Amino acid sequence: MTAKIICAGLLAVMTLTACGEDDIILPGVREPIRPGNAEVNQALPISFAAPQLNSSWTHRNGDADHMFPQPVFSTSPTLAFAVDIGAGDSKSARITADPVVAGGIVYTLDALSRVTATTTGGAPVWSVELTPPTDSRTDASGGGLAFGGGRLFVTTGFGRLTALDPATGGTFWTQDLDAPGTSAPTVSGDLVYVVSRDSTGWAIDTADGRIRYQLGGIPSVSSFSGGAGPAVTSDLAVFPFPSGEVVGVFPQGGIQRWSQIISGDRVGEAVAAISDISGDPVIDGDRVYVGNFSGRTVALDKATGDRIWTAEEGATGPVWPAGGSLFMVNDLNELIRLDAATGTPIWRVALPDFVDNGGWLRSKRTVFAHYGPIMAGNRLVVASSDGQLRSFDPRSGALMSSIAIPGGAASTPAIANGVLYVVNKDGQLLAFR
Repeated sequence: MTAKIICAGLLAVMTLTACGEDDIILPGVREPIRPGNAEVNQALPISFAAPQLNSSWTHRNGDADHMFPQPVFSTSPTLAFAVDIGAGDSKSARITADPVVAGGIVYTLDALSRVTATTTGGAPVWSVELTPPTDSRTDASGGGLAFGGGRLFVTTGFGRLTALDPATGGTFWTQDLDAPGTSAPTVSGDLVYVVSRDSTGWAIDTADGRIRYQLGGIPSVSSFSGGAGPAVTSDLAVFPFPSGEVVGVFPQGGIQRWSQIISGDRVGEAVAAISDISGDPVIDGDRVYVGNFSGRTVALDKATGDRIWTAEEGATGPVWPAGGSLFMVNDLNELIRLDAATGTPIWRVALPDFVDNGGWLRSKRTVFAHYGPIMAGNRLVVASSDGQLRSFDPRSGALMSSIAIPGGAASTPAIANGVLYVVNKDGQLLAFR
């Protein structure tokens, strides 16, 4: 026993002696372990089209391809009105639908499947409940909205796609998706495209709700709340699935053109291991941009699906391409600008991440969500759940202005006729002009 104690003591002395030695600093240039850490924020010039006055905003990011011209918006907006639209966020239910605007009406979906139409002046038009007769209103949450062909299309957590009369809220038809349809639908021509949470892609006739075709994706055991919806142009429909699979097909017949898997986690700092595509694909010219939540955003060739580049940045929503750059909020709650040609970061700005509500446990934290960005009025606009509508300089990322969002944002904004509409966590539609 004595010998063991002596050996242990000698080992302790040797350890302390080693700890006391001076570090040997080798000569030479210090290189970062990962190339991404070497980036330096740069204020690079950028040229993009002047803002345009648009009268409608029919999908997330404005249109079916999720690539929208820059809308007009004030550099010093003020709150014009706040009106109730139904149930807000709770422990069991969440607002996942972005507002859409068409024909002077703003359409919203609350956390419990109520659709509301409000004039752009803030007056109520109609409100309709889409909970099936056999279910309780609190049984499901989530869904999305899109407008096209004179109809309003709504997906819900009850696994249904419904076509509504935008003037009255009356139902034209309802299609059962056999699984929650929490991502937003996409309307193009005579078809509405949907991805359900069981990794099924749907193309449904806008007139009568009949199924034109279905696609089966790789199943997934986990998914991002809300999920991503399809992006569609005249010659390509891109379906994002919860597994991280992205499939490009011919829009009318559904014949597959290509398939890609967007996989991979952010090394060392991943906030989640969810493989789900978290931002709707964006089709810009001959490229498709898409990202997952765990740390990857890619540029794909539109014709072949071949990968052009991969950035080690997750995406919490669709990217916004402009002037040879991509703007996005990443998985670390940073607003970043990437070079669209290479995926290389140009600058990044930290957004508020969380607030402690007491204690060191993660469960005691309130994590903030950031919606956008949208390029509007020559600025990047981000709506946040911490209760701020922020505008940033697209050249440098510098904060240019901030205005309070009562209740905190729960949706990506929609902009029409120079007015920004956003839904807050309390279940209100807010308008800024």
